[in-house]
Amino acid sequence: MNRLLTAIIEREDDGYVSLCPELDIASQGDTVDGARNNLREAIELFFETASPEECRQRFHGEVYVTNVEVAVG
Repeated sequence: MNRLLTAIIEREDDGYVSLCPELDIASQGDTVDGARNNLREAIELFFETASPEECRQRFHGEVYVTNVEVAVG
């Protein structure tokens, strides 16, 4: 079974940090592709080792990635 999850990737210093907000799992890599692949591996490892109860507790079904405008200064 496959599941489509969100990957948020941002540059940090000399590499990239990746986050899956649905499960609150993070990873990193030297490139965007590396960070995404490492996140995929971390998520798959989580699903392989976590109990069904832990999977249910950590999973956030609704995640929205959007913009917010704020006043600065």
